[in-house]
Amino acid sequence: MQVNKPVRRRVSRPERERQILDAASAVFAERGYQAASMDMVAERVGVTKPVLYDHFGSKEGLLLACIARARAELLEVTTQAATGAADPEGMLRNGFRAFFDFLDSRGAASTLLYEEAATPVGAAAEALEGIRNQQTGFIAGLLAAQAPEADARRLEAYAQVIVGASERLALWRARRGDVSAEQATEFLMDLVWSGLATAAPSKVQAL
Repeated sequence: MQVNKPVRRRVSRPERERQILDAASAVFAERGYQAASMDMVAERVGVTKPVLYDHFGSKEGLLLACIARARAELLEVTTQAATGAADPEGMLRNGFRAFFDFLDSRGAASTLLYEEAATPVGAAAEALEGIRNQQTGFIAGLLAAQAPEADARRLEAYAQVIVGASERLALWRARRGDVSAEQATEFLMDLVWSGLATAAPSKVQAL
């Protein structure tokens, strides 16, 4: 009797890259960049190590690709959330909530976005700073769109503070493990929105 061998489905290059990035993000988060290896990633994906090199060139290239994907996805979700709000306060609240929800959806891999120890490589650290700059520009743009006459330097300073506070809150929340995305959003809004009103009430009213 002839036994039919199972036919292996051919995986497209984009799909394979997605699988590799999913596995690599998890391995980097679990083991840290230095301890992680291409063998670990290949085993988790179910491919040979040369396949990883064919797609990303090196371990550093793979880490940079993980960060780049996270950067694009984070901007997309926060932009969609903020633009759906009816007022500036809602923009910030929705943006904060989208940020924390995004981290939750990525699990341990989310540490690549805010945990310096997870990305010790020079180029990766620069890429991480690029995410900060992206989010800072996004938040400053939200504020400026509602208050075009406000001092741009002041709004940029506010945005820098907001991004820094978001990262520290995310790190604290991850370590505690008992703070929901909704609670983290409210904590941040308590500080940021009331702080803006105290520091520059006329500008907040203008927003």
